[in-house]
Amino acid sequence: MAVKFRSALRSDAREIARLFQVSSEGAADYIWSQLAEPGQDLLEVGATRYAREDVDFSYQNCLIAESEGRVVGMMHSYVMRHDPQAAPVTDPVLAPYADMEVPDTLYISSLALHEEWRNQGLGAQFLAHARQRSSDLELSGLSLIDYAANTGARRFYERHGFRIVGQCQVTPHPMIRVTGEAYLMQWP
Repeated sequence: MAVKFRSALRSDAREIARLFQVSSEGAADYIWSQLAEPGQDLLEVGATRYAREDVDFSYQNCLIAESEGRVVGMMHSYVMRHDPQAAPVTDPVLAPYADMEVPDTLYISSLALHEEWRNQGLGAQFLAHARQRSSDLELSGLSLIDYAANTGARRFYERHGFRIVGQCQVTPHPMIRVTGEAYLMQWP
């Protein structure tokens, strides 16, 4: 079946959130749990988050892959800038990631495909789109964070020219599905 790539629409926000759940190993649910009202569904919190405009975590920063009108995958990315005014991250689960950034890169915060669409070259096509966007924005390349436990993803990114440039220890939490290290990866 043919797959086409398109910019996300606000109406894609719920599916974007669902795919963030797939790629984040529980980190998205953890973040959304900190934002949720008592009893609020976490997927709904994520959908509301991605329905916003003119912020980093918006559908506006998302590229969708679809086949026959169905979303099969997405890549969310935004420009990573160093902000000396940023408040320090004090949340013990998120704090280790605070220094895991490469300024002036296009940061890929999520690249996710529904399981039946994996290993068909779509990830490489998403990366080609990211490289083009990085070039168009005159950035120095791409960056992302990957978990050491996700060896398949790390091999995929390394095959596509990414290298590990930093690491931190994942803080254990019941919502986070991985332990060990997280790697900051950069291309080129």
